Amino acid sequence: MNPQKSENIHKVLAALTENGNRKYYVYRLVDPRTFHTFYVGKGCGDRVFQHVKNAKSLIGTDKEDEMSLKCKLIAEIIEAGKEVISIIHRRGLSQTEAFEVEAALIDAYPNLTNKQKGHDFERGTISVEDLYETVNAVEYSEPEEKYIIIKTTINSISVNGNLYEATRICWHARLDKAKNYKYVFSVINGIVREVYKVDKWFQYNSDRIAFEGVPANDKMAEYKGKLLPAKYRRKGASNPFMYKKK
Repeated sequence: MNPQKSENIHKVLAALTENGNRKYYVYRLVDPRTFHTFYVGKGCGDRVFQHVKNAKSLIGTDKEDEMSLKCKLIAEIIEAGKEVISIIHRRGLSQTEAFEVEAALIDAYPNLTNKQKGHDFERGTISVEDLYETVNAVEYSEPEEKYIIIKTTINSISVNGNLYEATRICWHARLDKAKNYKYVFSVINGIVREVYKVDKWFQYNSDRIAFEGVPANDKMAEYKGKLLPAKYRRKGASNPFMYKKK
């Protein structure tokens, strides 16, 4: 992009910020080599350009190995002599509206590099049959056993092939802590879809972990089909990887 055009685009985005409470927009970042959407975000001002700027600042430094998946992909695009395609989906939004649009787009585009799911993602993509089951599910009482809750999505299952693969791989958490937990509740839209007994936890990459295991066939299997307690579903409990609360 030539400097003059880039400057004009920055001015347009800056002008949106002057629009009071409706200064937010929602955007997608697209790989020009494959036209695959790899990131969805919300922001104001020149937020949409900050990802590329951050990636450029890390290329060739001693922090390059610590790049997120998003930054690594942006670096690959830059090194290929290409430019990230930035798409503005909705503009002139309040922050609340931006959260909703962002969450809907995250649901719609599989295999993103976003570290977090969309805002209130448990209200996201769901079949009518699963919605009926969710509304009628019974909340469970806490078991004595320690366990980890991993919240996944229908899209993630489509990308990874099955529920087990969508649940077990690539979570931002401490390996030394996770090793103390022998059960995983795989949750979609607040419902425990499967309970896995963990054989082992291991380091998946520099900052993410994964596990190997099998469906539980002991007393913990009784929690399959149950609704998460309210404390795990309340607003703000959006982390897809959660430890049992004491």
